[in-house]
Amino acid sequence: MFTQFFGGYLLNRQIVSAENLKKAIELKSSTRVKLGVLAINAGYMTAKQVDAVHKMQATVDKRIGDIAVEMGYLTPEQVTELLSTQKTGCLVLGQTLVDMGCLTNEEFEEALNSYKSEHHLDDEDFVAENAQKTGAVIGNFYDIDDKNTANGELISEYINILFKNLIRFIGDDFTPLPTSEIDESCTAVCQKLGGGFDAMTSVIADDKAFVAFASRYAEEELTENDEYAKDVVSEFLNLSNGLFTVNVSNNIGKELTLAPQEVKTAADVVGSGARHIMKIPVEFSFGKVIFVIAEF
Repeated sequence: MFTQFFGGYLLNRQIVSAENLKKAIELKSSTRVKLGVLAINAGYMTAKQVDAVHKMQATVDKRIGDIAVEMGYLTPEQVTELLSTQKTGCLVLGQTLVDMGCLTNEEFEEALNSYKSEHHLDDEDFVAENAQKTGAVIGNFYDIDDKNTANGELISEYINILFKNLIRFIGDDFTPLPTSEIDESCTAVCQKLGGGFDAMTSVIADDKAFVAFASRYAEEELTENDEYAKDVVSEFLNLSNGLFTVNVSNNIGKELTLAPQEVKTAADVVGSGARHIMKIPVEFSFGKVIFVIAEF
């Protein structure tokens, strides 16, 4: 999940454009993380040192690891360690942007270090998805503490569960966006929560993105935004909300209830009279899907 928020971080800071980030997400599955990016992430080399090694590599027929050792930037043990390191999605995304020419190694180094520092993250957090730090990243990204809501903890947990389910059932090729306008003509699949967290949760998308989302969850190619597609997205929403209520019961001791899912329009959600509407727009490679928590 930290990878997805790293993409959002790059977008928010205007380090990369939305178009280039979307393309990088599409391409990252075929990207091989190079030794230089691994060394930058580990703090063994600076971006300038990596660039110097790459420049030298253009003049000699040697592997980059051997050159880095000869130039005194790495030890043989460090090269072995880096090559066996688990490649996190954050590094894959960064390498893709570097390969595309959207970032230099130095810009990637600065962005990655700033992201880690701002959220107090280390490499183990990227692998283990530390729950406390995940909550902090979510809260900071969406300014949840500054929103007009008394349910910040529950909203943060909702987003946490939602994104885990997106990665698990839909795919990891998405970037969270800080805000987005809602086209009121879009389809909305909704489900109400009760039991002390009175809210209507929704999945909203235009026809193209809605069908693509449904296709991924159903694991079959759907072509129309018909009743079956709506049922599939409703099933995803119910599953994600169900896991959320279980977590809230186990971790907070609050017993929430779920009403049956409903199909509406986005206009129904926007005009529902909710006292607070939390929009969670997500840009997939196939289009944008907006998740909404409307509190009453």
